[in-house]
Amino acid sequence: MKKTLLASLVLITSLNSFSQTKDSIKEKIPFEGMDQTWQNGSDRRTSPVLTSKYVTGSVMVDANYTHSFNNPNDNTVVGSTALARNNEMQVSSANLGGEFNYEGARGKIMLQFGTRSTVVPRNDLSVYKGQYQLDNVYRYLPEAYAGYHFNKWYGINVDAGMFMSYLGLNSYYQVENWEYQASFTSDNTPWFFNGLRVQMFPTQKLKVEAWIINGWQSYGKYNSMPGFGGNITWCPNEAVKLLSNDYYGTDAAGLPKRIRFHSDNSLLVRYFNDPKATGISRTAISSTFDFGFESGEGVNGFNGKGDTPSQYFLSAMFYHRMWFNKNQFAWTFGGGWMTNPGRYLVLYPSGDASPLPNPNNPTQTIGTHPFSANPGDKFSGYDCSTNFDWMPNQSITFRIEFVHRQASVPYFAGSGGVTSPTGYTTTPLPADWKPDLVKMENRLIFALLFRI
Repeated sequence: MKKTLLASLVLITSLNSFSQTKDSIKEKIPFEGMDQTWQNGSDRRTSPVLTSKYVTGSVMVDANYTHSFNNPNDNTVVGSTALARNNEMQVSSANLGGEFNYEGARGKIMLQFGTRSTVVPRNDLSVYKGQYQLDNVYRYLPEAYAGYHFNKWYGINVDAGMFMSYLGLNSYYQVENWEYQASFTSDNTPWFFNGLRVQMFPTQKLKVEAWIINGWQSYGKYNSMPGFGGNITWCPNEAVKLLSNDYYGTDAAGLPKRIRFHSDNSLLVRYFNDPKATGISRTAISSTFDFGFESGEGVNGFNGKGDTPSQYFLSAMFYHRMWFNKNQFAWTFGGGWMTNPGRYLVLYPSGDASPLPNPNNPTQTIGTHPFSANPGDKFSGYDCSTNFDWMPNQSITFRIEFVHRQASVPYFAGSGGVTSPTGYTTTPLPADWKPDLVKMENRLIFALLFRI
C-alpha cells in the first residue's frame, strides 16, 4: 500500500513538473524588444488598441487635399498611386480589417475603399487575360491571406493569398510612411503580391522570405510561369535595418520568353535617440537603391543594340527625418531619381493619354493619344519633397508636404488636363485636341492620417 501511494505521488509530481515546464516555454518572438516605430514603412504605434486573444483589429483613414500648381482643368493627378484628384478633398483610402489567430492558424483581411481602390488596380494588365474582371473582384482587398504559424526557431509562417510586397521600402498605408507622395522608386514598384509566401525567422534579428506569386503586382499571370522572389531583413540592433527584395518572372503579356529581374535594397539608420527631449528627440535616414532589367523577345537588358534596345530600371531615393518635442513633431526631406528605358515600369498616364485597354472594347486603348511605352522609349525622372508632421498621439498624423517632380518627357498633367477641352468626359474631343502633358509639376499636399 505504501509503495502504491509512493508511486502515485512520484507520478503526480512528475506530471506537475512536466506541466510547469511546458507552461514555462515561451514562444520566441522575432525582433522582440526592438523599437521599430521610427522606421520608414513601419507601424509607428507603440501598442495596438483593438486587440484581444484571437483578433487584432485595424481601422485606417487617409484623407487629403492636394493642390497642383499646374492646375489641370480636369483635376486629374497623373503618375501617382497615392493621389487621384487635384484641388479637391479626397478619401484616398479607408481600411477596415484585422489579423486573426487560433492555435497556429492565422489570417488577415483588410478592406479598402476610396480612390486607391481604382488607382492601383488599373495598372494591372494581367486582368485582360481571360474572364471574371479580376480588377473588380480584388480592388477592395489590399491584403487577404490565410496561413499557419510553426513554432520553430523564432517562427515560420506559411501564407497564401494577397500580401504586401514592400519593394521600394515604403508601406502601402500612408500612415506608416515618412513622406506622402512616394518617390519614383516606390511608386513604380509593386504594392502587393498574389500567391504563396513563406516567412522564416531563424534568429531574433533575421527574417528570410520566399515567394511564389502570380507576377509583378498582378492579380493573374501573364504567361505560364509564375514569379519567384524573396526578402532578407536583418536588424543587428533597433537602430539599424538592412533589407533586400529580389524578383524573377515573365511579366510581358504574350511574351513568355521575356524575363524580368529586379533587386530592391534599403538601409535605415537611426543615429540619434532621446525620446524625452523637448528639442530634437530623434533623427534617422532612409535610403534605397534598385536595379533590374528585362531581356528576350526584342529587348536586351543593359546591353541593347540595333533592333534589340536596352530595357532596364535604375533608381535611388534618400530621406532624412528629424523628430522634435518627444517625437510629437517631425520634419522630413529627401527625394529620388529613376531611369527606365522601355518604360516597362512607368505608371501610365490616365484619361485620353492612357495606353491601357478600353474596358468597353479591350482591343483598343482608352486614350486616342496613348502614352508610348515601346522598347527603346526613354524615360527618366527625379523628385524632391519636404514635409512637416504633427503627431499628438500614436493614432493621428497631420501632414503638410511640398513635392517637386520632373520627367525627361511630357508626362504630368498640365493646365489643359488629360480628359477633354472642358475637363469633362461628357465633352466630345475635337480633332485637333490632345492631352496636355508637361515635364514638371509642383504640388502641395495636406493629409490627415488616422489609425487605431
